[in-house]
Amino acid sequence: MLLPSFYDFCCRVKTISGNKALEKIPVLLAGMNAKKPMIVTDKGVVAVGLIDVIKKAIGTKLKIGAIFDGAPIDSDYKVVNAAAKIYRQKGCDSIIAIGGGSAMDTAKGINILVSLGGDNLLDYEGAGAVKKKLNPLIAIPTTSGTGSEMTLVAVIADPERKVKMTFVSYFVLPDIALLDPRMTKTLPPALTTSTAMDAMTHAIEAYFCKEKNPVSDSHSLYAIKMISDNLLNVVKNPGDLKGRLALANASAMAGIAFSNSMVGLVHNMGHSTGAVCHVPHGVCMSIFLPYGLEYNLHRCADVIGEILFPLAGPEVYAATRKKDRAEKVIELIRKMNQDLYDATGGRHPRCLKEIMNRDGKQAVPQSILPAIAKATMMDGARLYNPEEILEYDSLMVLEHAYEGIPLDRSKIKKGGKKVAY
Repeated sequence: MLLPSFYDFCCRVKTISGNKALEKIPVLLAGMNAKKPMIVTDKGVVAVGLIDVIKKAIGTKLKIGAIFDGAPIDSDYKVVNAAAKIYRQKGCDSIIAIGGGSAMDTAKGINILVSLGGDNLLDYEGAGAVKKKLNPLIAIPTTSGTGSEMTLVAVIADPERKVKMTFVSYFVLPDIALLDPRMTKTLPPALTTSTAMDAMTHAIEAYFCKEKNPVSDSHSLYAIKMISDNLLNVVKNPGDLKGRLALANASAMAGIAFSNSMVGLVHNMGHSTGAVCHVPHGVCMSIFLPYGLEYNLHRCADVIGEILFPLAGPEVYAATRKKDRAEKVIELIRKMNQDLYDATGGRHPRCLKEIMNRDGKQAVPQSILPAIAKATMMDGARLYNPEEILEYDSLMVLEHAYEGIPLDRSKIKKGGKKVAY
């Protein structure tokens, strides 16, 4: 494959990874002249005792200014505005973000507001609005999936408009990411699977979407391998800290990859489904991933076929004919979702109609698919997908993903040329 004629790559996040990473927090904050951090997290993280783990690791070496545990399932700009007021009232000078993607995005939003001034995060919506360095931010993921500790994007919802807004800037990047397996040890099997499949989607879409480049590719490929090698075993053996750490590193690498090469149809559909139906992002990613591959197959089959090597290993790759490798990738992704469904006792949904709310009702009723398809037209991820996405295409994919049946490829555009990277 030829190198792209132009690309840019940047990752400014210092990474600390290991079994005792948390103990580094006081000295790391001191190195940034920060003395009074605000912890930003959610009530689930507090309930399983992870804040206590942090406090024990910090000991008496650092004073915590405030603990805000109100990060919602989908980060909300009004929550950000409220938390920023607490940060200022308590005289905090930095943030420690602890949690999954929503807690990280909430923390990034708070940091934008307290660093740049103002009372409403909406004033900084869109790419390029954040133009200078923010206050110190340490990100500690409690899931191995979002990669938010490595991304220059905060995705924050506006419930009234039913959209997810993006706040994009290199200054949004955390200063430091701490990867410690103690922080994912209590993650339930279904959350382990959905968040890891989110990371898998980051890595795979980063590898075949239009902004791919050689540096992001290297992160993508190794992330795919680590997830493939470790996910199922960690689900079956939750106390496997070595496997947990491998997944945490894979998630971070996938985050680096897609921050620099962007994503496509899978995230386009996932963002929109989450905004309209409020379902977990990782669940959407795992369901839509094989459809994103199928939809783009005629544009970049050779590139998708290269994913087979880290996904299945050298023996399967060598034994599969070149023209069949992309199809094999799709087959194995579907098999992975089935294996995770079996390993979690059916708690890892394989299609949209299997996603259930807490009251046992369908979270994504078939009648709402047209509304989701309409929402996909407002999401920026569609711009980086190898194949153009129109509202009709989105609805077609949604209808197949609802039932869990392979895409009808006779309905996919076949005009134009293959993507030239």
